[in-house]
Amino acid sequence: MGSIKRSSGVLMSISALPSKYGVGVFGKEAVDFARLIADMGFSYWQVLPFTPLDYANSPYGSDSAFAGNELYISPDLMVKEGYVTPQEAQSNEYAGSPYTAAYAFARESRERLMRRAYGRLDKVHLNRIEEFIKSKDLYAHCLFRALKVENGGKKFWEWEKGKQYSSALALGEELKSEIYYHGFVQYLFYTQWEQTKKQINDLGIKIIGDMPIYVSRDSADVWASPQLFDINAKTYKPASVAGCPPDYFSEDGQFWGNPLYKWKTHKDQGYSWWINRISRSLEIYDMLRIDHFRAFASYWAIPGNAKTAKEGKWKKGPGMDIFNAVNKALGDVPIIAEDLGEFGEDVVKLLKDSGFPGMRIVQFGFEPGANSTHLPHNYPENSIAYTGTHDNNTLLGWLWEATDAERRFALDYVGFDHGDWGKGGYDAPACRKIIECVWRSNANLAIIPFQDMCGFGSDARMNIPGDDSGKWQFRTTAETCQKIDKFYFKKINSLFCR
Repeated sequence: MGSIKRSSGVLMSISALPSKYGVGVFGKEAVDFARLIADMGFSYWQVLPFTPLDYANSPYGSDSAFAGNELYISPDLMVKEGYVTPQEAQSNEYAGSPYTAAYAFARESRERLMRRAYGRLDKVHLNRIEEFIKSKDLYAHCLFRALKVENGGKKFWEWEKGKQYSSALALGEELKSEIYYHGFVQYLFYTQWEQTKKQINDLGIKIIGDMPIYVSRDSADVWASPQLFDINAKTYKPASVAGCPPDYFSEDGQFWGNPLYKWKTHKDQGYSWWINRISRSLEIYDMLRIDHFRAFASYWAIPGNAKTAKEGKWKKGPGMDIFNAVNKALGDVPIIAEDLGEFGEDVVKLLKDSGFPGMRIVQFGFEPGANSTHLPHNYPENSIAYTGTHDNNTLLGWLWEATDAERRFALDYVGFDHGDWGKGGYDAPACRKIIECVWRSNANLAIIPFQDMCGFGSDARMNIPGDDSGKWQFRTTAETCQKIDKFYFKKINSLFCR
């Protein structure tokens, strides 16, 4: 991919945006946030995956690699588009805390609003939805969702009807209507985001998207194309599942449970599924971060009946073969490689051969006595430097929870030799020293999570890997956004030529 100019960005999930609807949505608040960071000299906004959420409200285990998250659909934009009345949109407003994402409320209220709007569509609109489903190749997703409703929400391998995918499945009027409803939902998602993204791009902000490498077992992708996954063709039980060995985040490793890919089948098909997936992703993002990129070099395969991730072993991935196919089909693709976790020479080689920038996380570098690749003086130009990701603690939270030796090394490294290292807030002094150290580095792109801009502690953390309780809930307000020290970030972006 072409070289990224020296610049900076902010990591902020759409779900965490200020909103009166329980979770953040597309539209005005998203554009306002882009305007805020543009005024501070930032050039990029990195978001979390736009795919539908899983049972734990994580966007990393979606039931579709191609569909959009219906919770991001804006009731205000639906009013503007003439689908619902202002009074009907008002029924979606959330009276609870503005600091916590209310997924259950948003899911129920948004569906009620969208079904009401769908019931009013005329034949012209329905024809438009039908064409949209074809153009975005979303038929399998819409049929999957419709059959999920018809089968009482059961996992697809427990269905009585439609257990095996068939594009020629006999459709009654009720099922056909349900397919169109889910097409309408996706139509709203895509058209609203297209409008919102144009306004964001016009402000000089580019969107960095995020693509989970794996999909859920109970997904439209596995259901419609089981031959692409390492599962039993009759029971749909995975022979092996995804995860990673013991690492920084987990002593027992991480047991994700996603089915693994049959890479030989993908190769035999010219990696068409991946080419389509990446192409579609780059229609909605300006740049694409691929989560767990190292699995393309080699991946941790855990037996399907294993108790912990420790029982897995490394297997060889497709390597450059897949990206040669992608480049041949799509040209020079703007990809960021999330190359974290246990490393190996195969990952190093794949990064070098692909030319994709890898990631550096400053929190990982503060190991006393170690000349870590995550220390800012070691960052290559072709890398993306982070103060933290959605999986990390906040900077302030890390400082409080680090060992005395780690914290002392970190403070010495960044030159913090006086003051209260534990002070948080918008002018947290020790956090600022760490931020400036990352901004001063050679990395072409430096990214800061919104929580670190505010100097928040660990209670604002977005995710704890391996823990399904209380995750993805962080949300903020317009007042909080306005309290950020805009002058400070504008100054360091200018001072360090970002």
